[in-house]
Amino acid sequence: MVDPIILFFILGALAGLLRSELRLPAAIYEFVTIVLLLAIGLKGGVELAKQPFGELLPQILAVVAMGFFLSLLAFPVLRYLGRFKRADAASIAAHYGSVSVGTFAVAIAYLGTRQVVFEEHMPLLLVMLEVPAIIVGIVLARGVSKETRWKTVAHEVFLGKGIVLLLGGLFIGWIAGPDGLSSIEPLFVDMFKGILALFLLEMGLLTATQLGGLRKHGVFLAAFAIIMPLFSAVIGAGLGWALGLSVGGTAILATLAASASYIAAPAAMRISVPEANPTLSLAASLGITFPFNVVVGIPLYHALSIWIHTFARG
Repeated sequence: MVDPIILFFILGALAGLLRSELRLPAAIYEFVTIVLLLAIGLKGGVELAKQPFGELLPQILAVVAMGFFLSLLAFPVLRYLGRFKRADAASIAAHYGSVSVGTFAVAIAYLGTRQVVFEEHMPLLLVMLEVPAIIVGIVLARGVSKETRWKTVAHEVFLGKGIVLLLGGLFIGWIAGPDGLSSIEPLFVDMFKGILALFLLEMGLLTATQLGGLRKHGVFLAAFAIIMPLFSAVIGAGLGWALGLSVGGTAILATLAASASYIAAPAAMRISVPEANPTLSLAASLGITFPFNVVVGIPLYHALSIWIHTFARG
C-alpha cells in the first residue's frame, strides 16, 4: 500500500504539471515548514539528553567527513563529464553534498509507519551535514580569497531559518525532556504526518515548476540527479554499518547521503556564487532527486540497509 503522504506529493506534482490553480498560501507553507523543522529537532533533542555527547562525537566527525567527500566527488563529474562551468559545477556539487530536510522527514515517517526503530539523534547528524558541502562548494567555485564574503556566508548558513529551527528544537527537547514536552505533543508529535502531508503537497507543486529546466539543459543533469543519490546512498549505508547504527539508523544515514539540499544550499550559493545558474541546481535537486527519493529511493535505501546488516552477519 502506498503511504498517503506520498500520494499528497503526487497530487501536488500532477496539479502543477496540469497547471491547476491549486496553491498552498504562503503563510500556511511557512507555518508548515516551521512546525516540521521544530518537530524533527524536538524529537532528536529528547533522545540526545539520554546519552553523553562524547559517545556521539565519532559519528558526528564521520558524517562531516562524508559531507566533504560527496561534494568533492560530485564536482569533477559535473565539471569534466557534464562540461558545466566551474561555478555551476561547484554549486550543484554543494547541493548534493548537503541534505534535504523534507526527504529526512519522509524517511522517518516511512520507518515509523513500518515500526522500524532508529537512533533518535539522527536530527543532529542532519544538521551537521548541512554545512560541509556548502563550504566546499564556495571554495571550489572561488578558491580562498579576500573577495569571499565569509561573514555573510556564515550568517546565511548558521543563522538561516532551517538551521536555527532544527538546533533550537534540539536544544528545547534536550532541556525539557519527554515530560516537559507532553503538553505540546498534539501539535509536534500527533499531527506530524498531517503537517508533512501538506508540506509534500507544496513540494509536488514546486517540483512541477522545475521540470522545464531539465528539458532545457539535457539528459546529463537528469541522469546525474538519479545516479548520484544511488551512489551516495551506498556510501551512507556503508558508513552507517561501520558506525554501528541499527538497520533503521543506517537507512536514515543512507537517505541523508542520497538527498540534495533545496533550502540551505541555494541560499548560500546565491550569496557566495551569484554567477552560478540556480535553475540547474534546483531542477536537479527538487525536480528529479527529491521525487525520486520520496517515491522510490527511501524504500530502496531501507532494503539496502537490511541487506548490508544481513550480509555482515554472514
